[in-house]
Amino acid sequence: MQIKEVRAMESVQLQEELLKLRREQFNLRIQAATGQGARSDQPGKVRKDIARIKTVLRERRDDSTTGSET
Repeated sequence: MQIKEVRAMESVQLQEELLKLRREQFNLRIQAATGQGARSDQPGKVRKDIARIKTVLRERRDDSTTGSET
């Protein structure tokens, strides 16, 4: 997922995507613990996607709080 795609999404969509990615991260962690992890590159990609989404959500939250103070 590219940052442009993330920024184009609505906040509600980002929340849903974040939930989906956290579930996927959990499943990958379980697969790795049980020795079924066939895709060793996926945990890093999922972690970075989660970070991108959280960053955009935080930026939006900060913009909305600073905009109301002025």
